[in-house]
Amino acid sequence: MVKHNNIIPNIHCHKKYLQSSRGPLKVKLRLNQATRKKARRVKRAAKSAAIAPAPVHKLRPVVHCPTQKYSAKIRLGRGFTVEELRTAGLQPRYAQTVGVAVDWRRRNKSEESLKANVARLEAYKASLVILKKGDSAPAQVKTVLQPLPAPDNTIVMATVT
Repeated sequence: MVKHNNIIPNIHCHKKYLQSSRGPLKVKLRLNQATRKKARRVKRAAKSAAIAPAPVHKLRPVVHCPTQKYSAKIRLGRGFTVEELRTAGLQPRYAQTVGVAVDWRRRNKSEESLKANVARLEAYKASLVILKKGDSAPAQVKTVLQPLPAPDNTIVMATVT
């Protein structure tokens, strides 16, 4: 019988930390987290070594983020537009086979971004080495990582007329 004006004990002990006759263990312990992390890193390194001269990731375009708040920032997009690829002298289906990402839905809204992405494709084409079936990779393959361009922080003062 409950004595005095106390809280009725109604604790919910549903987590099972131990295997018991009432059922299996319900709390999952991740004691192998560091081991899995290392295994993923080693697997990524082995994959990149297996496809050695080929890049691990596809080439992606530089795009502006949506909305007014983030429109000044640039990031990597999903893929190049068909117009950008054609201007750079690439067919879209062929571009997909040589490691260039293609976005069939994206449109070019400004001439500046079109020129920037075409220049990016031209630089990629210049460093591209295509091997025929059965050929071995050349000893020195110049791999050009194309990071995002640094933002231009210069302030241009305009004359007020």
